[in-house]
Amino acid sequence: MIAFVFILTLCGFVNGSNFLDRFHAWADTFKIRFRDEAHKMQVYAKWSANDKFIETTNAQNLTYVLGHNQFSGMDSIEFKEYLGFSNEKMTENLRGFLNAESIVVKMENNVELSSLPSSIDWVDLGAVTPVKDQGQCGSCWSFSTTGSLEGAYFVTYGELLSFSEQQLVDCDNWKNGGRDHGCNGGLMDNAFNWIHSNGGLCSESAYPYVSGTTETAGTCTTTCSVNSKSKVQSYVDVTASSDTAMMTALSKQPVSVAIEADQASFQLYKSGVFTGNCGTNLDHGVLVVGYGTESGSDYYKVKNSWGTSWGQDGYILLGRGSSYNSGAGQCGVLLEASYPLLA
Repeated sequence: MIAFVFILTLCGFVNGSNFLDRFHAWADTFKIRFRDEAHKMQVYAKWSANDKFIETTNAQNLTYVLGHNQFSGMDSIEFKEYLGFSNEKMTENLRGFLNAESIVVKMENNVELSSLPSSIDWVDLGAVTPVKDQGQCGSCWSFSTTGSLEGAYFVTYGELLSFSEQQLVDCDNWKNGGRDHGCNGGLMDNAFNWIHSNGGLCSESAYPYVSGTTETAGTCTTTCSVNSKSKVQSYVDVTASSDTAMMTALSKQPVSVAIEADQASFQLYKSGVFTGNCGTNLDHGVLVVGYGTESGSDYYKVKNSWGTSWGQDGYILLGRGSSYNSGAGQCGVLLEASYPLLA
């Protein structure tokens, strides 16, 4: 009996040691820095809870897989704070936009579902820049905006250019005649209006992104050269709660959307078609770059702004179909979709 207890204890020690080794390997991979030993133990506890959640979820053999990433050492509260999620700010911005003078808003003319292609991927078609990283700044709206602007520019002029999120973060605010809030949230339609009034946007190289590190907006710089061809002439608000409308829009170009992204399964998403728990409290701006079907599951392909270590090299496949959230779409993807027109 003593020997049996010793073996069990030894096995427990080995398993615990391997577990701790995995934690240290994760910290090394994602360059996690600890203030002190107490902070390390706090992160370890959160990482352990997320590890158990990943294991439990993946054991269910769902249409998607979870995995460790740069957010594995955060609980839900810390995750929301880090990324600056702000449902209230997005709602406030939407109300402000609807009551403000703006450029012409065009409504989508939908086509028959049967006439749409079975799949489309604007990444493969060359209309999407590499995945970017917003860092510790609630500037997702600016990345969604530049993503759809880059897609529109490619469709219009046949050239892929990367545009400046930092210019939007610094300049598209009340002080400078805009309606957004830098690292504290914003709305893509507001940004389209600002790009119109500004006569276009500067390139990424001319006005590079730094707020992911500084965690705040900077002083608006007017010395960069604005690309006049990127001026938004009008934009389309896609009919809400309609897969046909979204797919029609995507047959033309990438589309900016707002989604709910604060759930643990979204935080730790790794691959597959995400059909997990996800509501419609819109708190995050992303870019839909296509749609298709994988292993019998229909999806929208979405470009995020959390770097390539999250998800499928920075992308997520959201479940597609009328069954999600009573027609609002998985994570509310069908509620607030729009895209700019340059000509």
